[in-house]
Amino acid sequence: MPLRRLLVLTAAGLLLTPGLAVAGTSAGTPFPTNLLTTPDATQLTGLRVALPTPDCATHPSDCDDVAVLNRLDGFNVQPRVSIPFDGPIDPATVSSATVRLYDLGCLACAPIGIDQAVWEPAANTLHAESAALLKQHETYLLVATTGLRAAGGAPLDRSAFLHDLNFGQTKNEHTKLYRTALRDALQATGTFTEAAAASIFTTQSVTADLEKVRAQIAASTPASAQVSASFARAQITAIVWNRQATTSGPLSPSFVPVPALDVFPGSVGRVVFGTYDSPDYETAAKVIPATGTRTGTPIPQGTNMLSYTLFLPSGAEPAGGWPVAIFGHGFTDSKQGAPWAVASSLAHAGIASIAINVVGHGGGAGGNLTILTPSGPTVIPDGGRGIDQDGNGTIDSTEGVNAAAPDTLVSSRDGLRQTVIDLMQLVREVQVGLDVDGNGTADLDATRIFYAGQSFGGIYGIDFVALEPHLVAGVANVPGGPIIEIARLSPSFRPLVGLSLLGRTPSLYNAIPNPPFFTSFVENMPLRGEPLRIDTVPGASAIQELIDRNEWAQQSANPVALAPYVDHPLIVQFARGDRTVPNPTTSALLRAGDLAGRATYFRNDIAGPGGTPLYPNPHTFLTGIGNPATTLAALQAQAQIAAFFASNGALTIDPDGAGPVFEVPIVPPLPETTGF
Repeated sequence: MPLRRLLVLTAAGLLLTPGLAVAGTSAGTPFPTNLLTTPDATQLTGLRVALPTPDCATHPSDCDDVAVLNRLDGFNVQPRVSIPFDGPIDPATVSSATVRLYDLGCLACAPIGIDQAVWEPAANTLHAESAALLKQHETYLLVATTGLRAAGGAPLDRSAFLHDLNFGQTKNEHTKLYRTALRDALQATGTFTEAAAASIFTTQSVTADLEKVRAQIAASTPASAQVSASFARAQITAIVWNRQATTSGPLSPSFVPVPALDVFPGSVGRVVFGTYDSPDYETAAKVIPATGTRTGTPIPQGTNMLSYTLFLPSGAEPAGGWPVAIFGHGFTDSKQGAPWAVASSLAHAGIASIAINVVGHGGGAGGNLTILTPSGPTVIPDGGRGIDQDGNGTIDSTEGVNAAAPDTLVSSRDGLRQTVIDLMQLVREVQVGLDVDGNGTADLDATRIFYAGQSFGGIYGIDFVALEPHLVAGVANVPGGPIIEIARLSPSFRPLVGLSLLGRTPSLYNAIPNPPFFTSFVENMPLRGEPLRIDTVPGASAIQELIDRNEWAQQSANPVALAPYVDHPLIVQFARGDRTVPNPTTSALLRAGDLAGRATYFRNDIAGPGGTPLYPNPHTFLTGIGNPATTLAALQAQAQIAAFFASNGALTIDPDGAGPVFEVPIVPPLPETTGF
């Protein structure tokens, strides 16, 4: 049974209790609520989520999702609040003045309003997003006030709500303690006399697991990274990437973009290939097992041998080694792609760069790189991390980054977190000393480690920058979050959402499927700042609830949820009208982390000839060096990264100076529409 229906029935049951007067429309218990938790001393919050389990025979997908959510130690840090009523209300009375949240850990803080409101007439339920990201493992009061009115303007009836707050109305100890806490919260916030309905709830921990893993890595002394092969740039004629795309049959060959190293001729002096070991916290199902956020200890399930590619600048190596930028590639890409497109700009500024494959990326482990030189070929493993997860004999470009059933709600959360762990381990390897020329001294400067990442690399990169204290500065290019919001708004990824809705039991796809695109489902959700929406679309509310649950389950890898914890200098580069990571998802990140002051906004809409769009989709503007029309903008954006790192995060240049194509910082307001 969907949770909103349960709350409606609960409210109705209270209203029909003998002895209660029913004078008019009244509200039931809002969601989220700590009534739907159980005490758990192993958690930082002292509790664990305890949603009711649906009928697993008829709703197995919902059953699996609830099992994932019930491992968490609190509710969504950007919750979709739901308030059930026993009759219709006047939607015009819904606002941040009539529905608001209070941080009970900061009573002096201003209340938080709502946004993206939806009124669902069929269920007489109001849904809305909190207008701001909430703090992790903090308790909040949600209040629906008497400023809300019933249809026709009549006041809401508070009698049932007040009756339940009286002492002695329940013998259930959990409920009794909850109601006492609710009364205290209403009194402390001065909202007791205006509350028509209220709940208290505690938000989940977001950073706890990765903070513990980071401490484990910091306390370790790993074996030094190994060098598999090393070549002067002038030695490399070409590199063939023989990707393992199937579990049997021939490898799939393509050329690595070696010529990109010569954007600034002679800038890259040497290319080094090697490996290092990283602890693997994921199970075979690509899930990191849940542990208590207070007392639990994440335990490695094994060890991954990871391959790296390192680009060293030309010239004399500085005393103490080269400063180094870790570069994170995007979704469907690999270390054989985007890292090569930026290496020359970084090397031109005297900065080495290094890259690894993301979990699930780079093809299967059976692939190789064939380095062609005048003296003959050298073959080394390519470090592919993809797997045939679905057993169909193929290894797709991202296969293995998502969790397997029954934990599909986890999605890419733990693949992203494991990638962050791998990058933390890479930092530790640099600290231990990465000697690539065998002379007994470290070739990379452990005091000047930076991070830059594109797209997916910007997404897990925000997490990495937020949690790795030994970085100096970072740049996230075209990031956004949460993943589910990117997917539903993006023409590139929306079909994947549609297929997931179709694949559920029962299906949540609420339109006639339109293969091969599967984009015709209707979630009927407003964007931030849009007016309240009346939702009469059958099945839309169930999709909205699933989107919220996706976001909730994945917050510990959502860059929006991690952005408040970034304390290194950070530039966020993004483009107007990005069709892959839509602008509202980047704005959410900037808002959450208060990062707009260094946001660099590429105005693709005026970047082309005569002030026309330069790209149909500007998502790859950072790496567009293969097309003469787009090379200038790409190199300008890369120059901003190089100058930022060369100055240790002190200098943020405007890539086109006084020109209008790059806004540095972005001119407010932040874009809340897609721009396409």
